[in-house]
Amino acid sequence: MKRLFVLLVAVLVVVSGWSQVKNPDIIFDATIGEADTLDPHHAYDAASGEVIFNVYDNLVAYDGESLSKFVPMLSTVVPSVENGYLRDGGTTYVFPIREGVKFHNGNDLTPEDVEYTFERGILYAPAGGPMWMFLDPMFGVSDIKILVEDYVGASWDTIFDDDMNPATPEYEDALVNFYYDVIDPAVEVQGNEVHVHLARPFAPFLNVIAAGSGWGAILDEEYSIELGIWDGNAEGWWKYHGWTKEQSPYADHAMGTGPYKLVEWDHAQQRVTLERNDDYWRGPAPIRRIIIQAIEEWSTRRAMLETGDADIIDTPVEYLDIVKSMKDVTVFEGTPEVQTQTLQFNWTINPESPYIGSGQLDGEGIPTDFFRDENVRLGFAYSFDYEGMIEGVLNGLGARIPTALPSGFLGFDETLPLYEFDLQKAEEYFKLAYNGRLWQTGFKMSILYNTGNDTRRIAAENIRDNLEKINPRFQVEVRGVPWATYLDQRENLMMPAFVIAWIADYPDPHNFIFTYYHSEGRYGLYYGENYVSFATLPRSEFVGQSLNDMIEKAAIETDPQKREEIYIEVQKFVSKYAVCVPLYQPEGIRVQRSWLKGWIDNPIWPGDYYYLYTKED
Repeated sequence: MKRLFVLLVAVLVVVSGWSQVKNPDIIFDATIGEADTLDPHHAYDAASGEVIFNVYDNLVAYDGESLSKFVPMLSTVVPSVENGYLRDGGTTYVFPIREGVKFHNGNDLTPEDVEYTFERGILYAPAGGPMWMFLDPMFGVSDIKILVEDYVGASWDTIFDDDMNPATPEYEDALVNFYYDVIDPAVEVQGNEVHVHLARPFAPFLNVIAAGSGWGAILDEEYSIELGIWDGNAEGWWKYHGWTKEQSPYADHAMGTGPYKLVEWDHAQQRVTLERNDDYWRGPAPIRRIIIQAIEEWSTRRAMLETGDADIIDTPVEYLDIVKSMKDVTVFEGTPEVQTQTLQFNWTINPESPYIGSGQLDGEGIPTDFFRDENVRLGFAYSFDYEGMIEGVLNGLGARIPTALPSGFLGFDETLPLYEFDLQKAEEYFKLAYNGRLWQTGFKMSILYNTGNDTRRIAAENIRDNLEKINPRFQVEVRGVPWATYLDQRENLMMPAFVIAWIADYPDPHNFIFTYYHSEGRYGLYYGENYVSFATLPRSEFVGQSLNDMIEKAAIETDPQKREEIYIEVQKFVSKYAVCVPLYQPEGIRVQRSWLKGWIDNPIWPGDYYYLYTKED
């Protein structure tokens, strides 16, 4: 992918005197968010992904900083047409499995482990999880429920009772046959090879399985079954489908082949401890122990960096000048980021939400469908000081974007209109909302951010302060909650509005457009039922097709020019209706002690790959 970002600039703070390496066999990484789950097929956040990234291996991996080149990992080759391991017109990927690799418990890696991993992830497929990235290219759907319904010939709710048991013996037989006829043939073991069959050619498939965030990780079949994951049988596979993260035995367990073993996850301290895998097939890592701890207070992280008790800290860009002035600290600024920061709206808020006051349009709260009114959304869109945020808070390390698609991706169009900071225009939209009632009654609600992320807090406060300037009756509370709570409340549709980012899973526009704007996308899923109605409604702008239809059409279009045209039309539409508000595309900073060596910046990695690191003067 062509990278249209600023060049990476390393700023090495002047070192006066000599500094001895502290804790030379330990890396302490002070982050701002605890992992959500360690189940590779459920985890879909960077904090969880970083742990999984270091405990498991994938079939192939990114080659250093490249987003388009790969190296073998548990597969001994990277499939391509040239080497003969990409076949059938790009629909069959063949992975010869590396021999002599062991899981942390001593079990041998086998091709059957790989087959089991693919099948377990597809059958488990929790709502809002990452497995849509496999279902889409392998079966042409984004949800396994669709696949089952098409095969069985009945709706999901008809097939199953409330306890997820087949409603009739005929349905049970059909579900067993579904596994044999649909799932099992998609991933086959042939000798020492695993053959993965796609429904259509899908260029980013290697990007999907190379991502270190978790979904490409290979599980130990024997250990998984012992732990209580899917037993590998066609009979009863549905009993293991769609568990909540708490139901999964892998929520706080891990058994990979990677360079580090999970020793402990201390939830009370929000701390994960990893220990070196001395039998790692590529050789043991230089550093013996890794400690990843969520420390929400910036002052504490700063102090730990200064004393050398932390080797890496999460640093909001507003504190860039502080860390640049520290001795024996290295700061990399302007690092490429394939992500976008957005303000998102819940169009159907859970009535049990503690963030909507009275739940009525009476000046003491907001109704559960508050953001269904496009004038409300547009009012919010023109209430954010974009340039002030980028220049005054981000130190210029950010850029305006028309939609949630970052620059450098197919379909990005800098000529598309931008929302401007215009309180007069915001007022005009708010006066139209609810046929003028909103302006007279006002409202009370909360905007949420994850605790410790001061940049998101400031963005939310920016909106809060400007809304109050527009109308003193517009009262917004900015509330921070821990990361795991943040994810839970979003999934339960509790949050009316919140600030969040999306980091690319793979470098293709589908990963952003589908995620943000399709009603089954990872973020679109949490806009609520009113958004489903909006996204599936036939539109004159699309000649009778819906927004969802257009997004799906773009995904399968093979002509890049036609595909780009579709994406531009989609972006014009979602911008017109302010589906969500793109705040900015950030440029990153990396802050670490100068004795830490070996960091590689791959913007799609979920975090640090500690196997590469050493500590030396």
